[in-house]
Amino acid sequence: MLTFSVCPSPKVSDTVVEPYNATLSVHQLVENSDEVMVLDNEALYDICFRTLKLTTPTYGDLNHLVCICMSGVTASLRFPGQLNCDLRKISVNLIPFPRLHFFMIGFAPLTSRGSQQYKALTVPELTSQMFDAKNMMCAADPRHGRFLTASCMFRGRMSTKEIDEQMLNVQNKNSSYFVEWIPNNIKSSVCDIPPKGLKMSSCFVGNSTAIQEMFKRIGEQFTAMFRRKAFLHW
Repeated sequence: MLTFSVCPSPKVSDTVVEPYNATLSVHQLVENSDEVMVLDNEALYDICFRTLKLTTPTYGDLNHLVCICMSGVTASLRFPGQLNCDLRKISVNLIPFPRLHFFMIGFAPLTSRGSQQYKALTVPELTSQMFDAKNMMCAADPRHGRFLTASCMFRGRMSTKEIDEQMLNVQNKNSSYFVEWIPNNIKSSVCDIPPKGLKMSSCFVGNSTAIQEMFKRIGEQFTAMFRRKAFLHW
């Protein structure tokens, strides 16, 4: 079972009891879910402000970002490709230990609703963008941890040789960000059909130890409220 779970953030909060809800639901995600793509309203808002230059992002804009990620992850199930990858392959390649199945997710190129990408991106540009912390949909910086495994899902007409070269290049250049006890830990797949309005795109799913930042943040919020017994009998 694959879930896309939106985690609470202090900057963008609808409900006061979000830390309670998130903490109590983590147990179910650990035990019953096979893969969890962690999304974060704070990171989505940051992308809208900084990258897309939207002054007043709506939930529609945030949902658009989530949609393109969901579309990227499941593209190989729906369209033909040179190197296909289904959800079982993702879980086999990305999960070294069963409970470590919380993934950071990213996308490149990031575009707002209704706008098109005028500049055609190359595979090296897509690769550098999707490994960038600013493109992550979760408010945790991958540079503060190490990647256990990662998966890069490309869409559009491109050569698998060029993709493999880029993946090797990323691992060689940033070897300190990848654990050494899992060799060749970047999986790549290619789907021939690009998303609407783009020539090519890429979706990134990473199993990084930096995800603990998000859990720590929710844990601290939970403790701060629970210590005062706030909203306990609400």
